[in-house]
Amino acid sequence: MNLPSDLFSAETQLLSALLAAIKAEPKGRWSAELRFEGLRILPVALRLLAEIKNASFACSLVFPDAGASALAKRDAPNIASSCSNLNDWLNLQEANQSNSADLLIFVAPLPPDYSAVESICQNHGGPLLLLNGRLEDAAVGIGSVARARRKGFLATWQNAYSLQPLLEAALLHAYPDQWLLFKQGDSGFVPVAAFDKKPAPEELDEALSNPLGQGLRALDRFLNELS
Repeated sequence: MNLPSDLFSAETQLLSALLAAIKAEPKGRWSAELRFEGLRILPVALRLLAEIKNASFACSLVFPDAGASALAKRDAPNIASSCSNLNDWLNLQEANQSNSADLLIFVAPLPPDYSAVESICQNHGGPLLLLNGRLEDAAVGIGSVARARRKGFLATWQNAYSLQPLLEAALLHAYPDQWLLFKQGDSGFVPVAAFDKKPAPEELDEALSNPLGQGLRALDRFLNELS
């Protein structure tokens, strides 16, 4: 897996990884992250929805509020019927009118949306995707509520795709491959380490400071699998 050269390449990788993840676990809860500063997530979500529909896959975008869903419908009237918000979907579920087989894509939900997202997920039978979601509330801290959330609902999600720029480096994951760490050099970004799960910040620091040490054997294994 190569580091994407631009946003559209990243979106192509995201789509492939998501479809592979859903094929592996048709009722799974998946996350995808494009952590670029200043990224407008709405156009990304609309393009992703269009591509999924082109693949003949039933899909709906669920935005945090009515304003965001109205903006999506304005920008993409041809797929407006597949754009809703959390309250709309909760009402559909309560009235038993929701399509429980759809792929639901939650677009950038935040901590105040936690309860609504959890409720929808508990009553949905199809696959789920958190796109640039940030449901964990830093204000909750390390108390019992935070621990219960981390061990409960938040722990049920698996990562399908992640692209995170770092200082002169980047972290990439595309299901079902490993997490790859790239470091910027004279010839561009080169892979320096691979991890079986998302690395902690201290693991990233160690791998970047000693790229020939930690993660080298994992990287060799990853590259051998590609050959």
